[in-house]
Amino acid sequence: MRAAIITAHGGADVVDVIDSLPHVDDVPAGYARVKIGAAALNRLDLWVRTGWDGLKLHFPHVVCADGAGVVDAVGAGVTNVAVGERVSINPTVFNRDCLDLMGSEDDCLDISILGEHLPGVASEYAIVQARQLLKMPDHIAFADAAAAGLVYLTAWHMLIGRAALGAGESVLIIGAGGGVNTASIQIAKRLGCKVYVVGSTPDKCAQAEALGADVTIDRSVDANWSKAVYALTNKRGVDVVVDNVGKDTLPSSLRAVRRGGRIAIVGNTSGYAAQIDTRFIFGKHISIVGSSMGTTADYQRVMGLIFAGELKPVIDQVFPLADARAAFVRLESGDAFGKVVLSLA
Repeated sequence: MRAAIITAHGGADVVDVIDSLPHVDDVPAGYARVKIGAAALNRLDLWVRTGWDGLKLHFPHVVCADGAGVVDAVGAGVTNVAVGERVSINPTVFNRDCLDLMGSEDDCLDISILGEHLPGVASEYAIVQARQLLKMPDHIAFADAAAAGLVYLTAWHMLIGRAALGAGESVLIIGAGGGVNTASIQIAKRLGCKVYVVGSTPDKCAQAEALGADVTIDRSVDANWSKAVYALTNKRGVDVVVDNVGKDTLPSSLRAVRRGGRIAIVGNTSGYAAQIDTRFIFGKHISIVGSSMGTTADYQRVMGLIFAGELKPVIDQVFPLADARAAFVRLESGDAFGKVVLSLA
């Protein structure tokens, strides 16, 4: 069975495509086997490839949290999907013991993510829990469904569930081209919010505006973007800041948010050891909320909006599975706007 894998931790050279991954014939109870049509890369795949202390993988490790395809087989007790149905895959796996004990995903933070703690879905076939599968309509391409999963789930849970974004509020999104950011622009605009975006180039700012951003700030021209936001909001600041950069941007995020506003932390692409002036937090009554992934209900809700055409996944480029290494290089370059997808169709 063909699959895109990493053979060790390291650079792009550890990415390979093999045709010797064992095929699973016996599908366990509660699981389904999906013939994958498309899988999508996330920045998470770059971190997994590089590795970190405590991450223990069994190599070769199949990459990609996001995928979509056709149900090929089901295990005993599966009733929510049937063989032949088109499905998208929720990348979040909740601990069954916790769910049985607590009865609610909101109380179970002990999650696993496909492609990180578990094998990913960039393979001809993937075995996943049937509860992770969502039926998708015929008009939705596998690439679009795969591109949406993790980033729209993350953006929806962060904005709606954690930051409690309300209709008509103002939002600052730091970064224009990342998957969570392109999703956040669309979700915030759907709520009628005024959206400010900090982009790294004129092209990315223009693309953010095409997605609905009201105001863009090109940090290659104006590095002091927090001051620019302050001026653009008549010295008020924005209601919510979406910060997935971390160490390099959090101090400026504290300056850009209004008194009583919220900062949503959804990542740390520049590093986790941020130094901040705590006077901003108590002096401005700022709330800092963290968010990662989301619940099954979040996934079903946001994917339903995608299936209905109210939200549109942004795809930078689609690569054939054989070019998985080139796809990693494209994502890592920082030039991509939107998602990098692998096609298995």
